[in-house]
Amino acid sequence: MAHGTSSPASKWAVRAVVVVVLVVGTLVARRRGYSGLGGNTVVRCRDGHLFTTIWIPGASLKAVRLGWVRLQRCPVGKHWTFVVPVRVADLTVEERRTAAERLDVRIP
Repeated sequence: MAHGTSSPASKWAVRAVVVVVLVVGTLVARRRGYSGLGGNTVVRCRDGHLFTTIWIPGASLKAVRLGWVRLQRCPVGKHWTFVVPVRVADLTVEERRTAAERLDVRIP
């Protein structure tokens, strides 16, 4: 094999590890109360605005993924900001209602 190339088996192994890490991360987050990960998720921007967005680990067309934080547009304040998922159980009934009414662009 030439220097700097990898076999198809090693490429497959890397892809498999990435998928496993994403799935395990999603399951752990859901177990900790972040129930929307992998679909509709309530998030909070740095200015405190709550809204619902599609949060799929490992996939994003409208945001820059930075680990647990994403840089994306806040539809409430109409600004670019960092957003993080919030546990719905930590929100008041009013905050849940507000977040459900404020939807982001419906693409991941």
